[in-house]
Amino acid sequence: MTTHDLSSFAVHIPDAELEADPLDPAQIVSGDPVVTGKVLWESADGKQIRGLWQITPGVVTDTEADELFVVVSGRATVELEGGSTLELGPGVAAFMREGEKTVWTVHETLRKAYHINL
Repeated sequence: MTTHDLSSFAVHIPDAELEADPLDPAQIVSGDPVVTGKVLWESADGKQIRGLWQITPGVVTDTEADELFVVVSGRATVELEGGSTLELGPGVAAFMREGEKTVWTVHETLRKAYHINL
């Protein structure tokens, strides 16, 4: 379900089927994390994306987009370059700044709903 209009929609996040979204092997620090996701909506110009994302346990690096998300299930610790740490778990809303360098330590498979501005 990807749409380019502003139609309303509802998705039961815990049961939504996700598709493979392989990590760049250079991002994997330890473990064998697997990423899946699903774009639910994308603006016609591709500059806004709303969707679901999931990662299994492991440690990965990332360079973030301008993103607001809410964790639905699972747990992770995210270390931000410069020293701050975010503890993520069910019900936690978080914002990441574009270009921010992070290290994600995923303790339990984490699933989130997100909105990204590119």
